[in-house]
Amino acid sequence: MSSQEAGQMRIGELAHRAGVSSRALRYYEEQGLLASERTLGGQRTYPESAVERVRLIQQFFTAGLPSRVVLQLLPCVDTGHASPEAFELMAAERNRITTAMADLAVARDALDRMIDIANHPTPEHCPALRDPAWSAYDPAAAPTPAPANA
Repeated sequence: MSSQEAGQMRIGELAHRAGVSSRALRYYEEQGLLASERTLGGQRTYPESAVERVRLIQQFFTAGLPSRVVLQLLPCVDTGHASPEAFELMAAERNRITTAMADLAVARDALDRMIDIANHPTPEHCPALRDPAWSAYDPAAAPTPAPANA
């Protein structure tokens, strides 16, 4: 009986049906998120249920969860029972994402200011617009090097 007859599929078919790359599936296995069996020839095979599991893993990743957190949450999925720790973990991840979003908003606003300055330069922000734009070199104003210890 072939692996296809036993309800098993190879990595390429699972990748196609789940909408991910074969490389992603190998990564999921390395991280302990997905399990496969091996044929006598060493090829990976997966049960039909792997399609749904891969789609779920993708949902976790879309939600911004790293693989280490997904690994902690999958037992709740497998048992159908979410522990209080799982809810705490998801809340902590939500807080992490919210903080990252706030940091990105600060960076975006700073970039918006820079774009505005670039589009509407003023002497305050652009030395080339100052009168004079530059001043002559004055050796007396140059910093003196610190003496070397002998």
